[in-house]
Amino acid sequence: MTHSLHRSGNIESQKKDFVWFMYQTQGVNDKNIKPSALEFIAAAEECGSENWGDVKTGPITKYSVEEIKDKITDKSRLRGVFTRKEQVVEFLEIVKSKDTGMSVVISGVLSEVIPTCKDAGVTPHSINYSLGIWGKKDNLPDDVTLSVTTMCGHHMIPPKFVNHIRNQVEKGRLSAEEGAIKLANFCYCGIFNQVRCSDIIKENIKS
Repeated sequence: MTHSLHRSGNIESQKKDFVWFMYQTQGVNDKNIKPSALEFIAAAEECGSENWGDVKTGPITKYSVEEIKDKITDKSRLRGVFTRKEQVVEFLEIVKSKDTGMSVVISGVLSEVIPTCKDAGVTPHSINYSLGIWGKKDNLPDDVTLSVTTMCGHHMIPPKFVNHIRNQVEKGRLSAEEGAIKLANFCYCGIFNQVRCSDIIKENIKS
């Protein structure tokens, strides 16, 4: 789950960005996971998860829910995003009540995540922190581009493609929402937040 920790950008923007994960444990509950996975999907759908997917198939921005469900295997990894704390609270409450035995991970700004867990009656087992970027930062893209590319923790979204999408939106060839979906399709985990991306594009293009 650590690939979700390094999202960057305006802190108020990040407060509208919550990543969720379902994880099975090797040798403990990693066989016949599909029933549990379907429970997680049902909870995510009920709470309006803006994007989610199975890394073995892809995200809902590119594939149908039914196709993702059909292709679930014991190697599947379900992951997704929410944009509001209320969604996360409801999601955690539902998953807790289902008691599937699977691990649940919520990633986001700690000042938002910790109270959210408390509201849902969940005590975090552990907490991982991002310590920021170390090294030769001069080689990095600009901050706006990074705020988009870091929403795909495996860095499958090229910075030049982000700039291309912004240019297309500026020229009126795409809406910000359409551009955000095109970017989200590259993140097979399903943790790319296209709603936040659309807002970032709108705030950083020439009018």
